[in-house]
Amino acid sequence: MAMNADDIVSMITDAIKGADVELIDLAGDGDHYKAIIKSTAFAGLSRIAQHQLVYAALKGKMGGELHALALETHAI
Repeated sequence: MAMNADDIVSMITDAIKGADVELIDLAGDGDHYKAIIKSTAFAGLSRIAQHQLVYAALKGKMGGELHALALETHAI
């Protein structure tokens, strides 16, 4: 079962305060997304560390309920 897009955005914004999240359904199937996330929380972090913050926000749902998520992160 695919995750609801609003739930994905909520999980990210709840964990990364002040994050600006744009979620794009890449395949129109509700199962393959791209997230563009801008946050001050990313300042000074490597791209890997930024992505780890996002994966932690998803609380283990990546690879299960959430099949595919391409990440684009930006420090602001």
